[in-house]
Amino acid sequence: MSATQDSSGKSRVPSLVIGALGIVFGDIGTSPLYAIKESLAATGHGLPTTADMLGVLSMIFWSLVVVITIKYVLFIMRADNKGEGGIMALTALASRSPHATPVWRIVIHFLGMCGLALFFGDGVITPAISVLSAVEGLELATPQLQPVVLPITLGILCALFLLQRRGTAGVGAMFGPIMILWFAVLAVLGLNGIAKNPIVLTCLNPQFAIDFFVSYHGQAFFVLGAVFLSVTGAEALYADMGHFGARPIRLAWLALVFPALTLNYFGQGGLILQNPAAAANPFYLLAPDWGLYPLVALATAATVIASQAVISGAFSAARQAMQLGFLPRMTVIHTSEQEEGQIYVPTINWILLVSVLILVLGFQSSSRLASAYGIAVTGAMVIDTTLAFGIVLRGMMGWTPLATLSVTLFFLLFDTAFFAANALKIPEGGWFPLLLGSTIFLLMSTWKKGLVLSQEAIHKDEIPLKPFLRQFAANPVPRAQGIGIYMTTHETAAPRPLVQNLQHHWVIHEMVVILSVQFLDTPYLVTGQRVEEEALGDGFYRLVVRFGFAETPDVPRALQEGSLFRTWSNPDETSFFLGRAVFDLKPPCRTSPPLWQLRLFLWMQRNASSAVTWFCLPPHRVVEMGALVRL
Repeated sequence: MSATQDSSGKSRVPSLVIGALGIVFGDIGTSPLYAIKESLAATGHGLPTTADMLGVLSMIFWSLVVVITIKYVLFIMRADNKGEGGIMALTALASRSPHATPVWRIVIHFLGMCGLALFFGDGVITPAISVLSAVEGLELATPQLQPVVLPITLGILCALFLLQRRGTAGVGAMFGPIMILWFAVLAVLGLNGIAKNPIVLTCLNPQFAIDFFVSYHGQAFFVLGAVFLSVTGAEALYADMGHFGARPIRLAWLALVFPALTLNYFGQGGLILQNPAAAANPFYLLAPDWGLYPLVALATAATVIASQAVISGAFSAARQAMQLGFLPRMTVIHTSEQEEGQIYVPTINWILLVSVLILVLGFQSSSRLASAYGIAVTGAMVIDTTLAFGIVLRGMMGWTPLATLSVTLFFLLFDTAFFAANALKIPEGGWFPLLLGSTIFLLMSTWKKGLVLSQEAIHKDEIPLKPFLRQFAANPVPRAQGIGIYMTTHETAAPRPLVQNLQHHWVIHEMVVILSVQFLDTPYLVTGQRVEEEALGDGFYRLVVRFGFAETPDVPRALQEGSLFRTWSNPDETSFFLGRAVFDLKPPCRTSPPLWQLRLFLWMQRNASSAVTWFCLPPHRVVEMGALVRL
């Protein structure tokens, strides 16, 4: 059945379009608050000229056409991992491409970690600049309110993050209608501005953008960095594809969002051509005096929705990264009994909150924050283009290598131009997302390396499973009633807790299950693929339980999908045995990775969420057995 149909066969496209408007387009939909203002400020002119205005509008319009409509909506959204999008889904999809060599897979994982780190950087800046730019409208309405803009912004942001544990299910139904109203207001305000000076419609001709670059040379490059603010949020179209499907997102963009944004940008241009002084804050000056306070309220609601979408995306990306082995386990709380994707990750939430507050207090205005915005998003776009086009054009559409390379380079030309333009803003604030992204990348790479080394050390002295079973058959021990499930990451070896149990107690359960959990590079598994079972004799069984990277690893529930536990009538007769490694770094220790990185890994490992919580095990039926392991 199509994702756009319900169980009765009726189309769900209208409801999915409304949902997409409420979640997917919040970031790009609030860009008119600051994009024109910052682009004109970057020209360095006190009052913008007609050439300034038409050149900037032409660049914004064609950026929306090329980057959003053609690249993301028409091409990149074809690269779906069983319906899922986003950097982690794309990384998993690219790594299993038939054209990916072992060296290319290493590069893919590196790019995936870079993209995720930059995504978190964007997740910090978007709430800060969006909410702050909306509240700044109060200054325009009543200049005496200027001192309270910052406290109000901080209060809204604190409330937003504090309410995350309650989930978005209760207010999610309101998001779509509010954003429909927002885009309708954008369009109406834009039409009013265009009527003031219809000459702005001539900027549909890309020659104005070309003439701007020819006339201003280097300065035009600074302007391009600000023009990019109009396409921030493009990655959300792809990242949220799994929630709504490609068709509803495309319909929402082409039928409402793109026309509304275009009209509003052109309307701001018409207003400025009539009154160049309006460049100080053209978005709010489009509104009549009586509508200013309602517009501030609506803009604040829209920016909160945009921030909520980014925060929810950060939670989902973090969970996917955990299950693909890029981040340590963290507590994941489900905030909805119906929606698998509605989750709350407390650690990520508090890191984002502290980072956002530091950002707002440090920069204190949306204009200053604009200098920090862009570098993370453009970096993520370069990675999306690099990974996606080989999959879409070469793998899925069967294009020749030459044609694939040509089209990829065409889009990379735009991405790298935007990236280079935003790189010029690094000294003015672009360093912040780079610093944050570099820190996250360091943590992810440390965890990935440490995980490999620790698993090698843990499994180094383990006994192969088949010789162990032969020895057990030759020397049987007493059996106790019930089921003992021994969890392991090495399914061909005897789990260390099983060996320790025999050494200490000389008794095991009448039914022994050696269980390994695998996370696959697909988002969801269908029924029948979850559990693999093998009888080993003498009451021993080997089970492999698989989860997609977007699923909750509920082991007890998953076990019941296999034949062995389908009639699991009394879970209280089952014990789960887990190994807990205590690592020793006494000399001689490894030089690669360096000692400081090993210490960082061990700190992350100690602070990771417990396996009991992560795998949804009943705590009163879990036995953990420790072992000293030297790294």
